[in-house]
Amino acid sequence: MGGRFREIFPGEVKPIIAMAHLAPLPGTPLYDEGRGVAGIVDGVARDLEVLLQHPFDAVMFCNEGDRPYALRAGFESVAVMSRVVTELAPGDRPFGVDFLWDGRAALAVAAATGASFIREVMTGTYESDMGLWSPDAAGLLRYRRQLDAGDVAVLMNVTPEFASTIGTRTVGQAARSAAVSSLADAILVSGPMAGAEPDLAQVREAREAVGEQAPVLVNTGAKAGNVAGFLAASDGVIVGSDLKTGGGTWNPVDPERVKRFLEAAGRA
Repeated sequence: MGGRFREIFPGEVKPIIAMAHLAPLPGTPLYDEGRGVAGIVDGVARDLEVLLQHPFDAVMFCNEGDRPYALRAGFESVAVMSRVVTELAPGDRPFGVDFLWDGRAALAVAAATGASFIREVMTGTYESDMGLWSPDAAGLLRYRRQLDAGDVAVLMNVTPEFASTIGTRTVGQAARSAAVSSLADAILVSGPMAGAEPDLAQVREAREAVGEQAPVLVNTGAKAGNVAGFLAASDGVIVGSDLKTGGGTWNPVDPERVKRFLEAAGRA
């Protein structure tokens, strides 16, 4: 099940992956010219200083500050994100890259920085805050081959935030199709937006439908109050907002909330 994924997270571990969110990148509406690129690096470094003191299985870098999100990355964004990841990538655990919402950008950064995995929406068609959205799994996996980045796992989100599907397939059908036909290394199930929890029934549906084809992880909304249930129903969780001051996605990491979350997850 999930060969690349299990190479990254071997054994019976259900990984807990912590998000390292970047402040808005140059050229985006909320970019802070006064702090500049160095300020982006400093902000992520402060969060990582807390996260890496705790037993998360991996961290994932993401351009979470780039609202409103675009479906195509600019060269400047890829360059700055590569700088941040290169300077701050942990040496003691795996790390991943997520670029909202350009899978090729994420893969390019991962290949350049030695990341082990990326997270993207790569299957289906959606109406979304970004307009009509039709990602291209075939193109991404061919690009992975071109970059000689075959060891980079692709975690595919089948219930993307800020979007609704066009079509009638169930979550289980979409998850199994992504695992079997689109060769996802892991399946992700999300809530309707960043920090919002998915329906636990949908997580279970995806897990049952996928079977041994790929792991299924909870992608958004894991909190101290629900993480035990999500871990019981899935193969791992990704957490960001609940680790932040006040539970706000774009706030700094709060050490006390990190401890509370990991205690609830059985990782104290």
